[in-house]
Order: sequence, then C-alpha cells, then structure tokens
Amino acid sequence: MALGIVDNGGNGSGSGGGNFTPIVKWDAKAGDFIVRHREQTAAGEWENDDVDVQMPVKLIADLENVEVGWVAYVPTPSFVMTKIGGAMPAKPTEDHKMGFRVRLYNDELGLRELSSAAKTVVRALDELHDQYVAEAPANEGKLPVVEIKGGKKIKVNTPGGELSFKVPDWSIVGWTDRPKQMDGDSEGNAPETKKAEVSVDTGDIF
Repeated sequence: MALGIVDNGGNGSGSGGGNFTPIVKWDAKAGDFIVRHREQTAAGEWENDDVDVQMPVKLIADLENVEVGWVAYVPTPSFVMTKIGGAMPAKPTEDHKMGFRVRLYNDELGLRELSSAAKTVVRALDELHDQYVAEAPANEGKLPVVEIKGGKKIKVNTPGGELSFKVPDWSIVGWTDRPKQMDGDSEGNAPETKKAEVSVDTGDIF
C-alpha cells in the first residue's frame, strides 16, 4: 500500500505531532463529511458547531505531505506521526490506532485537517494516494484537486457479523499550484491553534 501503514506493533523511530489545525471529519457510519467550527461564548468558553459539508465538494489536498502513524482521540487528541515514507514510530499506548493526517483547503472551508484511524477510511486514502503517485510526475510542483462525490457503501466481515460503512467516494480531478493558505491562514500566517480541538467518530475501527 502506498501509505505504508502496516500494523506491525509499532516498530520504528520517527515521531510527529505538532499543532492542531481546524478540522473536517468523515463519519464512516453515516457517510457524512463534516466541518467543525469553533466559537467563543461571552463567558470565554469554546463551543463546537459541526456542520455537514454539501457534496460533491472539491478541495486541494496536500498528499505529498500526508502523515502516518498512531492516533488516539481520548482522553485528549494524541498524534505520533511521521511524514509518509519515514520510519514508523513506536506505538505509544494501547489506545493508539494506526491512522493518517492530511491537510485540505478550499476557499469556502479554508485550511482544514482530516485525520482518521478507521481502517475503512485509511484504505480509501491509500487508494487516493496511489492515484496521486501515478499522476504526480506529470504535475511536478502542483497539488491535486480532489473531488468528494459522496459516500460509497462497503461491507466488512467481522467476528460479530457483516457490517456496513460508507467511505469517501473521492478521486483526483485536477492539479493546481500550491496555495499559500495550505501553510497558514488566508494571509499566509501560521494557523491559530491554542484553542483548537480534534474529534472524530471512533466507532468505526474497520
């Protein structure tokens, strides 16, 4: 697989993490693509507002710099990652599962981060990355434009029986120059992260 994610117990060295960027989520049960907005109340507390993204939708994806490694979302978000192609870091805890993290951007949503440890979504990203690897040599210096058409239903055999999930039905439909917002905000500044929070539907381990 192009992502190189193999559950071998976490042997390896490199690690990652860093600041959190505002997120989008994929709900592998409902097949929803969700953007999370965070707003500060008059009392100074931060609240989440999750809104469904209407599909189809196109986003620029930084597939060159996908991070892979170990992801846990409880009790607090934790990422131990390496850039794709790097040595897989050691598994930090039993709560961590293998997953990925990738930056996405369009003018409407701004700079966002998608991560998942759901096996079905990891496989879908792996297939998308295969397309990226095949087309990248003819589009040097550019980033792919990915269209998410909706959710694609798949069935998985489990010890508890057959379960249904929905994975992103996505593909690369074009290529474009790397926008400055991919590395910061609309002014090219680093994203504000001190109040950022990461959450995802962890019910889908497949």
